[in-house]
Amino acid sequence: MPDDHLYEISSTATGGRAGHVSSADPELELDLALPESMGGDGQASGTNPEQLFSAGWSACFQQAVLAIGRSRDIDVDGCEVSVTVGLVGEMKKGLDLTARIDVDLPNADPSEAQKIVDIAHKGCPYSRATRGNIDVELNVANTASA
Repeated sequence: MPDDHLYEISSTATGGRAGHVSSADPELELDLALPESMGGDGQASGTNPEQLFSAGWSACFQQAVLAIGRSRDIDVDGCEVSVTVGLVGEMKKGLDLTARIDVDLPNADPSEAQKIVDIAHKGCPYSRATRGNIDVELNVANTASA
């Protein structure tokens, strides 16, 4: 790993998709449950890797949108970012991730909102890490003008 990294954290999983995950600091302790669509019984309580990835990406992407909007003096109050992560393919042949990023900037001009989201997608670490590796659909909404 590079010596100039700003932050790092390690997490450990045990038991695979139906196990447990915890971070090296005491902040994250989660049980994992296999979704019913992937063979889970539907009774187990817990999260899954796709939920965690979706949550991390949405928070990171929103931070990029907020920073870019504010640097351009655009009203980003009320901004919401949802990232939907999916699995496609077959268990036997291999699965791939897909993602849809929905950004609502209710107080921004629609053309400015699109510019902000495009710039955020170029700079967000999750977007950069997945670029060219998974299909990503990017949607910008402006509920104030709807």
